[in-house]
Amino acid sequence: MAVQIITDSTSDLTAEELRELGVHVIHMRVIFEDGVYTDGVDITKEEFYAKQAEAKVLPKTTQVNPGEFCDAFQPLLDTGDEVVAILLSSKLSGSFQSAVIAKDMVEGAERLHLVDSLNVTLGEGLLVREAVRLRDAGKSGAEIAAAIEALRSRVRFVAFVGTLKYLKMGGRISASTAALGTMLNISPVVAVVDGEVKSVGKVRGSQKIMAYTLDFAKEYPVDTRHCVVFGHSRCQETMEAYRDKVTAALGIRDWAWDELGAVIGTHAGPGCYGLAYIGLK
Repeated sequence: MAVQIITDSTSDLTAEELRELGVHVIHMRVIFEDGVYTDGVDITKEEFYAKQAEAKVLPKTTQVNPGEFCDAFQPLLDTGDEVVAILLSSKLSGSFQSAVIAKDMVEGAERLHLVDSLNVTLGEGLLVREAVRLRDAGKSGAEIAAAIEALRSRVRFVAFVGTLKYLKMGGRISASTAALGTMLNISPVVAVVDGEVKSVGKVRGSQKIMAYTLDFAKEYPVDTRHCVVFGHSRCQETMEAYRDKVTAALGIRDWAWDELGAVIGTHAGPGCYGLAYIGLK
């Protein structure tokens, strides 16, 4: 019996990566003032950030409903395979609860394993990569799901916001704080904490960003047996310079990178970059 892996588009894996990894995807939707767009189908990440730059109101993402999950799960179950679904944190969206409802509606549900990643974007994508590695090692669906659930609390994600415009638009900071922060070149720091995206600090300048990263990795040491994933929103060169410094400083050899999508991008905007990894603790 083979194992099929499915995730949602908030894992921010590219179409090429999904093909290479043999992973299926459920596409979320993004709501702008002029309409609803299906993430990765009729709006690319480049188009998302271009539309965001023109928007007067921040876009929103919508949860996947149970019927959509049924439509995604049933054809995979009909093959007789096991299915492992690694999905956006239940603390960030109602989508996971929709998947739970869908499991009660499909045939072959005993072969469907739902995993609440308690992560998003790079962290969620990192867990998908780990699931692929376990699948390719011959693990069963139940074994993969259990292993990912054991790993998820050790995922560390930290990113540095390059513009304060969208935090101000979303009411997360005041106009005066945004103006002062921009003038002083201050970057808010965001991380995934207990399944939620939270502000955990602020740094001033690229040197302090590097120092913060190394301090973070000292507090939560990197398990170099696993891949480290770097990410950015419309600032690839900046991320690459950051990646080169981090990999050299921490002795990281196995790494990948992706572009941050709508969930983080809505509030962070362009110019955000960071990393996700499996910690030793």
